[in-house]
Amino acid sequence: MRKLGLAMMVIFVLSILGACNSNEEASAPADKEKNEPAKEEVVDQELLDAKAKFEPLGEMPVPADNPMTDEKVELGKTLYFDPRLSGNNVQSCMSCHAPGAGYGDGMSTFIGFEGHQGGRNSPTIINSGYYPTNFWDGRAGSLEEQALGPIQSEVEMNQNLDELVIELNGVPTYVEQFNTVFNDQISADNIAKAIAAFERTIVISDTAFDRYLQGEEDAISADAKEGMKLFVGKAGCISCHAGPLLSDYSYHNLGMSGDEGRFDVTGNEEDKGKFRTSGLRGVAHTAPFMHDGSLETLKDVVMYYNAGGGDHANKSVLVSPLNLTDKEIDNLVAFLESMSGELQMIDAPEIPSN
Repeated sequence: MRKLGLAMMVIFVLSILGACNSNEEASAPADKEKNEPAKEEVVDQELLDAKAKFEPLGEMPVPADNPMTDEKVELGKTLYFDPRLSGNNVQSCMSCHAPGAGYGDGMSTFIGFEGHQGGRNSPTIINSGYYPTNFWDGRAGSLEEQALGPIQSEVEMNQNLDELVIELNGVPTYVEQFNTVFNDQISADNIAKAIAAFERTIVISDTAFDRYLQGEEDAISADAKEGMKLFVGKAGCISCHAGPLLSDYSYHNLGMSGDEGRFDVTGNEEDKGKFRTSGLRGVAHTAPFMHDGSLETLKDVVMYYNAGGGDHANKSVLVSPLNLTDKEIDNLVAFLESMSGELQMIDAPEIPSN
């Protein structure tokens, strides 16, 4: 009996020791976990440095002599869609700057008055109010001046401004609207102001790129982030596409021949073949690209620069081979696409009758 009791006690002690050992083993990983140092988050300093070089678009600049009002914008919108602004009452501003085509026309070069084949691509009006000069060659010093240019051009809309004023004065609704908006009669100056006011409302500023700048880390893809680093670094795009509009507002020769560009405005030899740097917000909506519409896709554009541009004698020293890999080209395209945002669509207004 004494032996049996001793055996039972040994078994009891061993079971307690086993349970303690199990508890120690179970708690060991937790203790070990507590003692492990926290993993440090990896910081991509190159990306942070690249990101710091960009800034938001900011407010649209509005000239003091042409303040924005809802009534003026609506009048400008109606004029923008009205074919009376062309000499044959067929074309309107919208013909070459259509909302569904990224406020361009989707063609390499424009088709003008009675089928004239133009030599340049129709530039988008997206964010056009931010530029200090307008047109590819910068010949217009304001959006108001730009608005009247195509109307008078013999190869674009071919409308005499004096005749246009007479024609619009024959439309009672326009007479009333101009009097309400400007407290004045219909004039070429007021036509320009109304159209420019409308064009200043066509803005793209809320893009994935902008949301990323504001701190939304997942707003753009990993490829786009790599593209941002290339844009600032190896590809050197930021040399010209900088500032709020992602344009230096300047003129550069990218190696393309066949058009004298800025030279036709200034007469300076150094301006031969130079064209204005385009802003990039909304860029994916505005194909084809370049002043002659010769590049169909954003990838074509990047590949053109990667090859070092064309061979024009006045080509900018900023344009040289980039030696990007295929993956780097795709990453740069992804970054450009992140700047594009949603295209602002508008409904065509009712054109007033005589």
